[in-house]
Amino acid sequence: MQTNVEVKSPGNHLERVATILRITGWSSFVIQIALAATSSVLLILAASGRTFNQAIVAPPGIPGAAVATQATTPGLGVGIFWAVSSVLVLLFGIYLAFRLIRFGKRLRHPDPVIHPHRMKVIEVVRLGTIVGFVGMLLAILGTGTTLAVLLAKSVAQPQGVAIYDPNRIIRSLDIFVAAANTTAVTAHFIGAVVAAGVYNWLHRPSDPV
Repeated sequence: MQTNVEVKSPGNHLERVATILRITGWSSFVIQIALAATSSVLLILAASGRTFNQAIVAPPGIPGAAVATQATTPGLGVGIFWAVSSVLVLLFGIYLAFRLIRFGKRLRHPDPVIHPHRMKVIEVVRLGTIVGFVGMLLAILGTGTTLAVLLAKSVAQPQGVAIYDPNRIIRSLDIFVAAANTTAVTAHFIGAVVAAGVYNWLHRPSDPV
């Protein structure tokens, strides 16, 4: 009886490791894909708004006159830059999540030669943790920059009077940049938490791959 348990133990352990890698890999992969798509759509809308949006304003003192003016937010491009950088880093994090899925599949292969090495798996999950924190830093910088620009824009608006300068109006497209950065922070946080959890679980001496 004891011999049978010892024989089955390595196979059961590999199956458990493979299951953990596939579940965490798929969870991180799907969630980050969805959040990356959401953040990308928000950035596209914000960038296209900065390029093509025009506001029709009537200059003060000239009744009936209207001018088409390009409505942009000075300084908001910095927030867009950090958001795009964060999304690019997020794409690399998605690739690392896909590698965890592949590792889990290889561990289920009957040929031990196909199995990934323990240190290789740990290296990938460690890199996933680093990528998650770097991406969060970039997205936080983008969020802070965007909110600072919008706050300055809000403070500069005169209270109780009509605004004729479209550059001083806070548009919904401007909020999209902050939303894109916030979404990216969430995606990177999930990736970092998943990678750190898998790393700690695999790094235990009792759970070698």
